[in-house]
Amino acid sequence: MSIDKRSGNADNSAVPQIAASIPDYELDDVAVISATQGLKAIADDTRMAILDLLAERAATTSQLAGVLGKPKGTVGYHLDVLKSAGLVHVVRTAKVRALTEKYFGRVARTYQVEGPMDDRFGMLRRVMEECVFPEGEILPMFTLRHVRIPADRALEFAQRLVELSEEFVASEPGGDTTFGLLAGLYPTAMPGWDGDDE
Repeated sequence: MSIDKRSGNADNSAVPQIAASIPDYELDDVAVISATQGLKAIADDTRMAILDLLAERAATTSQLAGVLGKPKGTVGYHLDVLKSAGLVHVVRTAKVRALTEKYFGRVARTYQVEGPMDDRFGMLRRVMEECVFPEGEILPMFTLRHVRIPADRALEFAQRLVELSEEFVASEPGGDTTFGLLAGLYPTAMPGWDGDDE
């Protein structure tokens, strides 16, 4: 799932167009959500898993419960929380015997979170909790680099990271493993050479 924690307006001009077949319903590229309500809604592993599953295709409460191995009532509760926060909605319905099944989908591929954030490192904690280290495998792979550059150049790199994450989530589903991608660019208080230093 893509959560973009920034303030300011979204600039989607450089974001690549994603194949209409993924997921199997219409959704916006970006939705702006408030930090208070949005982050509270996704601060739960089950709700994050639901959003990740809905990034691939629309699903009913029963279908989500089956994949997650949780009771329908529990999944229904989490869907209500996500609906109240404006993160999911009903994208279609289907008649099944005498009942009408609701298929839920995400509102957008990427949620841009605006406003003050109490938990600035929630994504990092999630990576630490869910990352597995299969023996003999090349992945996971992490890299950390530092360089002193102008702010406008840093913004160019940030946009490229957004584009890469959009390409990642647009990948055709398949394989046996769900992979995560964490990308970020941040200012530091690390020392650096002044322009006059030799």
